[in-house]
Amino acid sequence: MNLKPVLILLGLALATIFALVCVLLTRERSPRSCQHLAPEQEDTEDGQSLVFADLTAEEMSQVVWYLRGQLGVPLVEAWRAKPSENCIAWLDVQVPAKAEVLRFLDSGGARPPREALAVLYFGQQPEPNITELVVGPLPGPAYHRDVTVRKYGGKVPYHRRPTLPVEYKQIGAFLKSRVFPSAPAFMQQVMEYDGANLAAVTAAPRGFQSGDRVTWFVLFQNVSGFFLHPVGLEVLVDHSSLDISEWAVSRVFYNGQYYRDMVQLESAYVQGRVSVEKVRKAPRDGDFSSMKPRAPAAAPFPLQFEPQGPRYRVRSNQVTFQGWSFAFGMSVSRGLRLFDIRHKGERVAYEISVQEALSVYGSNCPAGMSTRYMDGSFGLGRYTSPLVPGVDCPYLATFVDTLSLSDSLRPKKRKASLCIFEQNLGSPLRRHYSNLQSLYYGGLVNSALVLRSIATVGNYDYVWDFIFYQNGALEGKVQATGYPSSSFLHGDGLRYGNRLWEHTLGTIHTHSVNYKVDLDVAGVKNSLMAHDMVFEMTQAPWSPEQQMERPRLTRKVLDTEDQAAFLLHSKMPRYIYFAANSKNKWGHQRGYRIQITSSAGDHIPEASSMERAISWARYQLAVTRRKEEEPTSTSIYNQNDPWTPTVAFADFINNETITNQDLVAWITAGFLHIPHSEDIPNTVTVGNSVGFLLRPYNYYDLDPSIYSQDGVFFTSEQDFTACEINPLACLPKTASCLPNFPPFTFDGFRNM
Repeated sequence: MNLKPVLILLGLALATIFALVCVLLTRERSPRSCQHLAPEQEDTEDGQSLVFADLTAEEMSQVVWYLRGQLGVPLVEAWRAKPSENCIAWLDVQVPAKAEVLRFLDSGGARPPREALAVLYFGQQPEPNITELVVGPLPGPAYHRDVTVRKYGGKVPYHRRPTLPVEYKQIGAFLKSRVFPSAPAFMQQVMEYDGANLAAVTAAPRGFQSGDRVTWFVLFQNVSGFFLHPVGLEVLVDHSSLDISEWAVSRVFYNGQYYRDMVQLESAYVQGRVSVEKVRKAPRDGDFSSMKPRAPAAAPFPLQFEPQGPRYRVRSNQVTFQGWSFAFGMSVSRGLRLFDIRHKGERVAYEISVQEALSVYGSNCPAGMSTRYMDGSFGLGRYTSPLVPGVDCPYLATFVDTLSLSDSLRPKKRKASLCIFEQNLGSPLRRHYSNLQSLYYGGLVNSALVLRSIATVGNYDYVWDFIFYQNGALEGKVQATGYPSSSFLHGDGLRYGNRLWEHTLGTIHTHSVNYKVDLDVAGVKNSLMAHDMVFEMTQAPWSPEQQMERPRLTRKVLDTEDQAAFLLHSKMPRYIYFAANSKNKWGHQRGYRIQITSSAGDHIPEASSMERAISWARYQLAVTRRKEEEPTSTSIYNQNDPWTPTVAFADFINNETITNQDLVAWITAGFLHIPHSEDIPNTVTVGNSVGFLLRPYNYYDLDPSIYSQDGVFFTSEQDFTACEINPLACLPKTASCLPNFPPFTFDGFRNM
């Protein structure tokens, strides 16, 4: 018998068995895929949150269809409208009156009719104006009413209209076709202008008095990060006429000198009377301003994942998480906002919303020295950025699309413009290690829910966060990043900032952000309380001949709006809280404390002709009686006419009583930014974060986070390696799984 084939077959069989055993053993050791479990919390979604929901695409389309058919005037698409034509500037949801909403939410009342707010520019009228119309009911509109006079006390003049993107395009065409050709030698030899290598950036406000629409435009090299590449040329354009052919240049600035127009600059240049500072041509990637990494990719940075899936739930516009629930939305002008914020089923706040982001600049160049950007006018919601997974938000966050209708007659989807995620902050929310008397450890991880959007308004990126903690605290925070604004460095420029590159002056400026916080602490009617401390001298009871200093609690009721208005850098009680009419188990009024985190620069002097338009920034905190006729601290129309502000917050404060009333806190946080070399190429968020905290203050009988399922406690006498004693000991079993990282996607460059 020939044994060779038998031995070969036997060898193959043994090899196969060995391979199968290896596969099975490897498979047993390989981590399994993470299994998502439903959040263990009560599902409170019953559709009530939709009373606050942003407009749907269908509702927007129906409103446009209704307005085009019912107004009896031609409506041009805003992206191509001339100043002399009519257009729909944008649509937003008209949130019903608070009393109507609360009857619906709390008392079984009828659902308020759903309505839209339409902002229209009527340029083709004998008296051009801005009109605000409420259109309803949705989804099938049948009526509209003009609310402009009721809201603002009169018609809104046309010159106050926020500048649409199309107007900037028209000004760009005006510069290219009519202004730059009037200085051919200067533009070719000094600017090396080829029709596309310069970018213009607007200043604002636009002039010195009501009715002006005269804007400085700064010219930069049109490269990546162009905000850092000024060329020294600035042009003042008078675009107040509704007839574009009548637009004109009012003044020209170049390298420290002013000229009547480009013709005069050209004449002076040809005659050799211009001090020329030739700027080296930058490559298309911007060179020093490029965001491209200067180092190759290495090992991945740490990533978070949820071993059993998200512990929060998002349905429509409502989020629930660890006892929290809230509705969210995105205002076209003001950006991120929350409604009906509840903890443990009880409403804590009715509305928390961003109101405005203000920047006040200094420079020795005309545009820089006159700039006071009020970004709500440009649109904090309109310019909400698409978010990049893994950088803007954790890779496995929940991303939410939003819709808007602005500059068009058709709604547009902003992909992934909101994100929601739970974040382990890497530190304990509370803990104690006991090595005296009994031996034990108790603690709770600080894991919080974050709702985020990022608005890119020109050069700056604002990261807006609302953060929900397990102890009932809520934080509103904004972080600033993006490119610093710059001026052309000349003369005494270093009085107004730091030199960032050869010809680049990083200009000093302030950032101020205003929030509306409509707290309803254990009911709508609250009072404002102030607690603080003083040192008092006392005799030691056990030794009367000795004196000692001891801290004592001070208590004060702030009865009026004047008492509750704290100027920006004034001393403010360290504990200020909204107090309810009810008490906790220990006899204290239940409350929520306001704690502000801010390092704001100085406010513009009140003697300034435009200060009333930004008078909310006078105050670090102001508490007023809530009124439907005072829905916002400012107006989108204040930017282009701050000299006669459409809304002046200072008028809200008129010494009315605020005891046992429905109250609103208006909070201002900010910081001073003096750009420095480390702002190249980009300003970082570290150190540029401000905001506020809302913290329970005797609201509960004890810390509600003690009921969190994340708590850890074990003693020296227990087996703390046992899963049933210590949940951390379960992690090798419950968290040893492979997260599912979906393929990277980004839609931010579509439909630009």
